[in-house]
Order: sequence, then C-alpha cells, then structure tokens
Amino acid sequence: MQKQQHWETVYQKKNFEEVSWFQETPTTSISFFESMNLSKSAKIIDIGGGESRFIDYLLANGYQDVSVLDISATAIEKKKQALGEKAQSVTWIVSDVVDFKPTEQYDFWHDRATFHFLTQKEDVETYIQTISQHIKPEGSLIISTFSENGPEKCSGLPIQQYSEKTLSERVEVFFTKIKCVLIDHITPFATVQNFIFCSFKRKKELSY
Repeated sequence: MQKQQHWETVYQKKNFEEVSWFQETPTTSISFFESMNLSKSAKIIDIGGGESRFIDYLLANGYQDVSVLDISATAIEKKKQALGEKAQSVTWIVSDVVDFKPTEQYDFWHDRATFHFLTQKEDVETYIQTISQHIKPEGSLIISTFSENGPEKCSGLPIQQYSEKTLSERVEVFFTKIKCVLIDHITPFATVQNFIFCSFKRKKELSY
C-alpha cells in the first residue's frame, strides 16, 4: 500500500509533462514495436503505461486489443480523460506488477521503466514468471530500464540498474534476445538518463 500511495501522490501532484520519464513521442518503443510486424488484432499490454503516449500511438494506428496496467489509479484516470471516447476501447488495469494475475496471454508485452523499480529478488522472479506464463509462444517482450550509466534512484525510490548482459540473463530461461540498444532520455528538466532497451521473443518450449 505504501508503494501504491507513493505513485498516487506523484500523479496527483504532477502533470505528466512534469515527471522525469515523460516522452512527447516514445520513439524507441515505437521502433521496437514496429519491428515485430504484429497484426492489428494482436493482444498488447503496456506495463506501467499510466499516462504514457505509447497508447496514443497504438490507438491511432488501429490496434484493437490493447491493455494498460499501472499501479496508480490517478494516472489511469488522467489518461482516460485525455483519450476521451477512445479510452473505451482500452482494457485498464490498476495493479502492482508483482500482484498482477493476468487472465489471458499476450502477443506483445511492453515495459518501459517499471522493471527497474523491482529491487527485491523475489519480486523480480515473480514478475518474470508472470511474463513467461502470459506471453504466447514466440510472443514479443520489450523491457526498458535504467542502464549501468543511468540514475540510481527515480521519483525518490531506489532502482536496479541493468546492462545488456544482466537484463538478458534475467529472462534467458524463457526468452531469446533479439536486440538491445542504449538510449539517452532527455528529461523535461534537461537532464540525461541512460536507458537500455531490449527486445526478446518467448521460446516455444519453456524449461522451468
């Protein structure tokens, strides 16, 4: 509850353009997504999507089965208001990713800047198990976290930094790496945050 209240307070006090992770256009996520060549009926979930503009891109380009998960009900409500009638075509989920119990499997799972907030080993393992069990065989996963050259905290909370090697190792039992890139994100305050973006494909046969 403390974690959830933290994020409710953040979104109640700040507009999306005032948070460090704001992107006018999530170009890297879009580029990775487009490389997957998914059909318009693909099941897509955006983890920590809150007020992200990634959902705007998906809806504008005709994707029909989109879900957004965020720990903050305030963030989701703000996004619904911003989208207007378009919000009715989205499945909205208020949940901590560690507590998330999906009821379906997805073709595409997108996580920008949520994974690195999981600093406890058991939480990381729980989340990865959830992802592996709820992405379809050969489905796609994108994870973006702070790199080893990125910040050590975000929004006052500690984070876990990753390299291409350590991030890939976290999921290698279930996923095959496609590619990773390092990106400098310029915040609204003109500071630089270094991210690593990695894409993966779920293996046909899993070894638990």
